[in-house]
Amino acid sequence: MKRTALLLSAGLMVAVAHAEDDPPRVPMLRAYEQECSACHVAYPPGFLPPASWSRLMHDLPHHFGTDASLDPATAKTISSWLEGHASAHAAKPPQERITRSAWFQREHREVPSDAWQRPAVRGASNCAACHAGASQGDYGEHQVRIPQ
Repeated sequence: MKRTALLLSAGLMVAVAHAEDDPPRVPMLRAYEQECSACHVAYPPGFLPPASWSRLMHDLPHHFGTDASLDPATAKTISSWLEGHASAHAAKPPQERITRSAWFQREHREVPSDAWQRPAVRGASNCAACHAGASQGDYGEHQVRIPQ
């Protein structure tokens, strides 16, 4: 009985720890989805901490080598929404890149290094290449298909 309780407790702790790694799903803000998914998948706000989203939104003219400027009202709306739904537990990744965050690296450690170079993938930031549900915020492993 004691051993069963201990195993159940350990299993629950693992499940909770894993759940904390996965950003919570929130309904997408229409303006964010429209503006950001024009170039890439509209990443869930829980993928970054609030300060990272703030820095990204305040430097849109230099958004990873592209001018992603928005009118001030739209930028403010999107920025407020991103920061309000960001992960309070996420650490700032190097250069504000989601793909360089510790949790991203951990979740993708089994992906062969050559997979990121495949024409159908075109890099780690192209989530939709492998995650069929990425546009709906579903990054679960059950739908992952790495293109050949």
